[in-house]
Amino acid sequence: MRRFPSIKKNSEFQKIYKNGASYANKLLIMYVKAGEKPDTRIGISVSRKVGNSVVRHRVTRMIREIFRLHKEETDSGLDIIVVARQAARDSDYKKLEGAYLHLCGLHNIRKELK
Repeated sequence: MRRFPSIKKNSEFQKIYKNGASYANKLLIMYVKAGEKPDTRIGISVSRKVGNSVVRHRVTRMIREIFRLHKEETDSGLDIIVVARQAARDSDYKKLEGAYLHLCGLHNIRKELK
């Protein structure tokens, strides 16, 4: 089983925060930077302000699944950080998916579907 392509080190997060482009909507903030590796990686940050541990992990799992399902639709070789806002706590999967795809469109990282 392959490992999930994630960003884990604080130094990698800081590089992307500092040098990456960011866009936001009501539910999410997305930072994108061209990565050194050929695979697209994702880092997910959910603050304690969003909720307790159960809520934060639920939001994280939904964002990870959205990324996994739409990975083929996004450009490769990118490092993406998704930061969940407080409004994400009360959102369902479809709203989070719409917010994620909206930010991908703003960053121009979605491939044109044929």
